[in-house]
Amino acid sequence: MLDAGCGPGRVGAGLAARGHVVVGVDADRELIEAAKADHPGPVWLVADLAKLDLAAQGEPELFDAAVCAGNVMPYLASDTEAAALARVTAHLRDDGLFVVGFGLDRGYPLADFDTQTAAAGLILEHRFATWDLRPWQDDAPFAVTVLRRPRPTA
Repeated sequence: MLDAGCGPGRVGAGLAARGHVVVGVDADRELIEAAKADHPGPVWLVADLAKLDLAAQGEPELFDAAVCAGNVMPYLASDTEAAALARVTAHLRDDGLFVVGFGLDRGYPLADFDTQTAAAGLILEHRFATWDLRPWQDDAPFAVTVLRRPRPTA
């Protein structure tokens, strides 16, 4: 699992505790140091999601799934969202999942996200209004989106 924008590692640590092999990345060196100190086991790396190249950091394997929680997308540097989505997608195996959650009051329109995920080659599988999977409503203040990187067609 790729924990994209892992911060201090809480989500990745929870996934690792449930048996997943986790690589967490964040652009903030201090947060990565906190993740390493508080949650040994997973691999924690400093990386900019918009320029993500984990093979260059010794992690060449593609991931079955990626998660981007904690309002990462709205906090990315302006105009880097599409690049970040494309770079995370490039680290997924064919048929891999990408789960992204963020508040819709943070200045990153859901319509832009949908356009950018489609441009990255992702297919929308599900959308929920909360992390506990409450049904999506157009007036929801939060979106949790499950995307899939499709298998290539022959």
